Amino acid sequence: MLITLLKAQRAYSISRMAAMSIALLFLAGCSAMGNANNPPAEPEPDLSELVHAAAEQMIASNPDLTRYSPMIAATFVSIDNLSQSSTLGRISSEIMASALSRQGMQVREVKMRDSMFIEESVGELILSRQVQRLSAQHNARSILMGTYAQGQDYIYVSARVVRAGDAMVLGSADFRLPLNNNTRSLLEGQGGW
Repeated sequence: MLITLLKAQRAYSISRMAAMSIALLFLAGCSAMGNANNPPAEPEPDLSELVHAAAEQMIASNPDLTRYSPMIAATFVSIDNLSQSSTLGRISSEIMASALSRQGMQVREVKMRDSMFIEESVGELILSRQVQRLSAQHNARSILMGTYAQGQDYIYVSARVVRAGDAMVLGSADFRLPLNNNTRSLLEGQGGW
């Protein structure tokens, strides 16, 4: 009788484990079906994609912008210290100049000339008192300028093309970039993050 009772208890335990296994498989199947309706999130756009979209937006908002060619590009600077930049500021300016060039803007490369002040770790910084002199030296009708600010989760970038003669803003675009390991490394040179 004890053997029969042990066999019955064992059979009950096995059937209970089988029922639990079937239930878990059913739940896993339902979970998988639920995920089929929710595709994985798309990766966030990178700096280059955001800058190219901003350049397109800038030209779309002012199709006559290309009339103010040639343009020179200044390094984008930290909004907290306009005499400070970083790798982020330098590459943002380079990519934006390239993107505007693709949109039909003539861009004059100033790194090939000795007349523009270039500091190794800062890049080409244009302060308001220098705009007239630099635009005349480079025969530029417009100047690309920009600033960036670091927040907790994003870096906010503002870019503008200004008329060299009177600093009137001809076109502008803003975007935000996720603050991740990649963007943090681009900011390291400025002592932030």
